[in-house]
Amino acid sequence: MLSILEERGYVNQIAGTRDELDHLLTWKRVGAYVGVDPTAPSMHVGHMIPVMALFWMYLHGFHAITLVGGGTAKIGDPTGRTTAREAQLKVTRTANMVGMHYQLKKLWVNAEAMGRKYGYEKEWAWHRELINNHTWLQKGSILDMLHLMGTGLRMGALLAKDTVRTRMESPDGMSLAEFFYPVLQAWDWWYMYETKGVQLQIGGADQYGNITSGVDALKFVIKTHPRQEFQQRIADDQLPMPMGFTVPLLTTSSGEKFGKSAGNAIWLDKDMTSVFDLYGFFVGTPDADVEKLLKLFTFLPLEIIQTTMTEHNQAPEKRKAQHLLASEFVELIHGPEEAREAASQHSALFQRRGKLSLSDLQEFTRSPSPSPSSPPRSAAELAATSPTGRRGLQSQSLDHTTPQTNANSAGATATIVLPHSLVYNTPLPRVLFHAGLVSSRSEGHRLVTNQGAYVGSRSDRAGSLDGDLSWRPCQILPGSETQRFLVEGELLVLRVGKWKVRVVRVVPDNEFETMGLPDPPGWRDFKDGLTSEEIKENARREWKEKEKEIKAAERAAARNARAELRAIERGQQAAASGRR
Repeated sequence: MLSILEERGYVNQIAGTRDELDHLLTWKRVGAYVGVDPTAPSMHVGHMIPVMALFWMYLHGFHAITLVGGGTAKIGDPTGRTTAREAQLKVTRTANMVGMHYQLKKLWVNAEAMGRKYGYEKEWAWHRELINNHTWLQKGSILDMLHLMGTGLRMGALLAKDTVRTRMESPDGMSLAEFFYPVLQAWDWWYMYETKGVQLQIGGADQYGNITSGVDALKFVIKTHPRQEFQQRIADDQLPMPMGFTVPLLTTSSGEKFGKSAGNAIWLDKDMTSVFDLYGFFVGTPDADVEKLLKLFTFLPLEIIQTTMTEHNQAPEKRKAQHLLASEFVELIHGPEEAREAASQHSALFQRRGKLSLSDLQEFTRSPSPSPSSPPRSAAELAATSPTGRRGLQSQSLDHTTPQTNANSAGATATIVLPHSLVYNTPLPRVLFHAGLVSSRSEGHRLVTNQGAYVGSRSDRAGSLDGDLSWRPCQILPGSETQRFLVEGELLVLRVGKWKVRVVRVVPDNEFETMGLPDPPGWRDFKDGLTSEEIKENARREWKEKEKEIKAAERAAARNARAELRAIERGQQAAASGRR
């Protein structure tokens, strides 16, 4: 098993020696776990590397556990952070916890389907669990924790950790709660070690310190445990010593970690990062990284990956390897139909040499999708979902600091429709706002100033079109200049960053009004002929109204989430009782 994990690039650092881990995974069908704290409404792409390592162990007959950190999320892991996390409302934590539970549940189903796709048929040894540390942390006693584990954890080792030193030297310092986080993580492991026989922890590269602390804590408890029958199980080698390993972090080209804290997370929830944009993120993978990511993020056999790379290297401009990576990952997260649709959309946009194809652009936009915004739903509409509120939690995040992408903000496709007056004689920074690519006019201005936005332009300026568009940075130009970027007078192609693309179909104002589409950002203000100050005042007023609706929705979602959580806990308790 260890050799398989190493060949695919999952093993970064081992808590212990390689020989010990190799022996453990060869001769013992050990239990392994990966923990995820629900500090956001959704997991992101970076979470998937340790989860993929766990999936591979599951397919090879190991007991695999995904742990939702509903209890530890109240504190938040300080690892890799220079400042304390912002406190979250209880309702937000609960909603995140339930939403992430169902996200992981769906991932397990999809992972089994992907395993079958490549010849891994379910057998008697397959054993997986999805549990929540809120279940035992809310019932446990801090005295029990200090009695069993506290006396074995040395302050010198905890203070020597890079995370602690960095935070202690920062102006904010480090709270006792954050300092205690590794102890809680070790206590989680001890609970699963004692009750489920989980000997192996898998985490990101930044979790190595927490994992080694857990190993030390568990070894201390094992040696000093007062119960005789427990000591006998150790002597009989029924419970091997705990070990762990870390996986490499997913980073940007500059080496920055992907995630919510870094502000660059690529979310797995399609309401936060659309399926089209998720596919596009992987299509944008540099050639130097694509083979590594094919091994990390897919269940493709290594022989197929090697063949794909050979074909890719013969014609890199076709990005065959990137499209295979994107398709396989989207299928794992959202299913085969979503993957096929996203692949079809990207194929229509980027058929030749990685550029935009003029010949297919109008065909691609034949069936318009909704405009980029609509009036917010009422609290009643948000709350009127399934009896448990699950659909409501998935469709409306309660973490309002997280930018969302949904059906009303150019979600599932790359095509949107805008009225003539919001594009013609309108500077490109404002068009970005009207297209839903930025949250405000000022953000659009900043993005263009920093050359973070692009517009598709004809690749041959002399006029003899070769059928392609090429990218050029947007500039601060008079609004009259925007028209020259329109294709056939009706299509404007915009891009933010490396992979978020929108094809804007421009229609006359009166035609737009008859289409029955939601108002795009700024359309209502334009029709009312408001001044900039009046627009700002309207925005403030609308936000106050939205806040009221959000609070009403939060109260309804909190009731549903609490009911859902109780149902989950009852199911886990019933399952545990059945095993006993």
